[in-house]
Amino acid sequence: MKQLSTNQINIIDSYWSPRLVINATRAIFHQWEQLEKSGCIDNFRIVIGEKEGFREGWVFADSDAYKWLEAAARISTDHPDPKLKNLMDELIRLLARTQMEDGYIYTFNQFHFPGQRWVNMQIEHELYCHGHLIEAGISHYESTGEHGALEIAIKAADLLVRSFLHGPAEQTDGHEEVELALLRLHTLTGNLQYLELARHFIEVRGRIRFYALQYQNENASYAARKVSVSKKRAEYAASHPEYAVSKIPPDNESKEPPFSKLRRKLDGWSGRYTQQHVPIRKQTVPVGHAVRYGYFQTAISMLYRLQGDASLLPALQQSWNHLVTRRMSVTGGVGALPGNEGFGADYELNPEYAYNETCAALASLFWNWEMALATGEARYSDLFEWQLYNAAAVGMGLEGESYLYNNPLCVHGGITRRAWYSVPCCPSNISRTWAGLGKFIYSYAEQNLGKVPISSVWIHQYIGSQTSPTDGFPARISLESEFPYNGTVTIRITPVDASKLTLYLRLPSWSQPDERYGQKSAGCSIRVNGEEPRIQATRRAHDIITPSNLERTAQGYDPRLGSFIQLTRSWQPGDVITLIFDMPITLRRAHPKVKNHAGKVALTRGPLVYCLESIDNPGVDIFTTTLMPGTLVAQQQESGLGRITVLKAISNSGQPLIFIPYHLWGNRGASQMVVWVNE
Repeated sequence: MKQLSTNQINIIDSYWSPRLVINATRAIFHQWEQLEKSGCIDNFRIVIGEKEGFREGWVFADSDAYKWLEAAARISTDHPDPKLKNLMDELIRLLARTQMEDGYIYTFNQFHFPGQRWVNMQIEHELYCHGHLIEAGISHYESTGEHGALEIAIKAADLLVRSFLHGPAEQTDGHEEVELALLRLHTLTGNLQYLELARHFIEVRGRIRFYALQYQNENASYAARKVSVSKKRAEYAASHPEYAVSKIPPDNESKEPPFSKLRRKLDGWSGRYTQQHVPIRKQTVPVGHAVRYGYFQTAISMLYRLQGDASLLPALQQSWNHLVTRRMSVTGGVGALPGNEGFGADYELNPEYAYNETCAALASLFWNWEMALATGEARYSDLFEWQLYNAAAVGMGLEGESYLYNNPLCVHGGITRRAWYSVPCCPSNISRTWAGLGKFIYSYAEQNLGKVPISSVWIHQYIGSQTSPTDGFPARISLESEFPYNGTVTIRITPVDASKLTLYLRLPSWSQPDERYGQKSAGCSIRVNGEEPRIQATRRAHDIITPSNLERTAQGYDPRLGSFIQLTRSWQPGDVITLIFDMPITLRRAHPKVKNHAGKVALTRGPLVYCLESIDNPGVDIFTTTLMPGTLVAQQQESGLGRITVLKAISNSGQPLIFIPYHLWGNRGASQMVVWVNE
C-alpha cells in the first residue's frame, strides 16, 4: 500500500481537532520553554562558544531538540505561525553551526570529549541522536519545502554511511532509531546507500560475539566518563561562582517488583535489553526495553515493505502475536517492568508495576502502521486504534502542558502529570505523532481483482477528515466521525474518474462477538445512499479468523477479530456511506495465568478503556469496591474533562461509581486510579 502525506489530509474532528489545536498553540511552545530552561538548547550554543556555560543533561539530550523540531515542522503544515517558524529557523541555524564539517553532531562528546566519537555504542546513543536529527530534517522539508534542515540531515547520514556501511556488528547502537530514519531518508531521496546502511544495521543485530563482555566493558567505560564529567563540573563550578546546575525535574515514581535491579542487569548482559540477543529472524518474543523494541520492529517492517524480503515477515508476525496474547496491558500499553522500562515474562502484567511508557505506545503505533501497510490486515489497524485512544493519548494532559511518562493501571499515589522530566523524551514524541496523525487514516493501492486493475482505498481509522486527490490518490473523501464516544460515521465519496473503486472499511474488533470474553456483538449498520450494500468481510483474503481458533489474550482484548469490509462499485460524486456502530459496555477479563486478576474486570466501551479515579468517587475505596455489572449505564455529560461519555454503576454496598476514560485520568490534580475492579 501507499500512504498519504500529511499535506493531503485535513483533520476536522470533534475529538481530535481541539487536541491538535492545543498541540499547535500551547504544547509546542511549552516544550520549547522547557528545552531552554533545562539547558538542552544552550548545549549547542555552549559547544560552539556562543554562550558561556557547562553542558547539561543526559548523553542523549540532543535528541529532545530534534524531536521538538520535527513536531514543530509537522505542526506548521496545518497551523502556520510566525513565532513557531522563527523558533524553527533559529534552531536550524544553530544546528548548522554546531554540526562539524564531516557531519558529526553530538554535544556530549563535542563538549566533554572533543575528538572522541562512537564510544560505548550500546549505551551512549550517538546513532540514536543522529537518527532523530535525520527524521527532523525529513519532516521539516516535507512540511515546508525548505532545504536547510534536510541538508544537515543528509550531511549526517552521509557520515554514517562512510563510517558504518561495512562495519562489524559491534558498531550498532544500543537504542534503535537510526534504522527507520535512514529508511525514511531513502524513501525521500532514492539514495540506495541509506537503504543499505539501514539493512546492514538490522541484519547484524544480535550477532555480536561475547556480547556480555562488550556490554560490561562499555558500562565500565561509561562510568569512568561520567566521573570525568563530574570532575569537570566541579572545576567549572569552582571557577564560576555564578554557576548553578540546571534544575531538571525528577521523573515520576514507579513501583518495582522484587529483584528488579538484578533482572535489569541480566537483561543487559544477555543482550535482551537492546535486542542484541539473537539475529532478527529468531527474535519472535518481545524482550528488553519496550521503546527500543518498538522502533526496531518498525524498522524491520519498513525494510520488509520496501524490499519484499519474505524471510522477515514470520518473525514480525510471531513477535506481534506474542505481544498481543501474553505481554500487553488491556490499554495496549507495553512494558510491564520499571527496572528495564520493558517486558517481563509471559502474563506478567501487574497493573501497579506496569511501566507502559508513553514512548513505547507511540513506537507500537508506528510498528502497527507499517504492518498494516505491508500486509493489509485489519488486526494492525485495530491495535493502532486501541493504543491511540488509550496507551498513547494518556501521555498528554488536556491543556498540553503536562505529561505522563509511565502509565500504570493502578495508582495509589506518587504519579502525577508533570510539566517536564529529567528524561523528557515523551512530550515532543507525542507532539510529533499528533501533528502527523492524518497520515495514519488512509492508504491506497492499485489491485488486480479481476482482469482490470481497480484502485483501492483503505480507511484504517474513523477520524473526521478530508482528503485531497493528489499524487495518485483516487478519490476525494470527506469523513465525519463521532468516535470515540459515539459510533456514527458518514463518508462522502467523490472519485477522480468513473472507473470502479474498492473501499475497505474497518470493522473494529470491539464490534465483533467473542464468547471467550463475554463480548456480545455490538453490531454495525452499513448503508450506501440509504440502501444496504452487498459486502465482503475480510481480515486477509485467505485468512478468515474466528475466536475458536485463536489463543486467548492475557487481558481480554483481541485485535485479531478486526476485519475490513470490501465495497467495489462505480462510485458517483455525492455517494454517501453511513456506518453506525453500537457501543455496548464490555467487561473484559484477564487470562487465568495473569496473577491476582481473578474476579476482576476492566470496563471498555467502543475503543476506550475506562477507570475509576478517586476525584469522581469521594468516599469510595476504589481499590476494594465491588462492581454490580447489571447496574452499568453509559451517559454523556459535560465535566471538567470536557463533554465525555462516563460509565455509571452501583457498588455492592450501594455506593454510586463513576468511570471515566483511562486516558483522561490525572487531569485534575493528584489522585488515585484503578482500571481492574472487583466484580
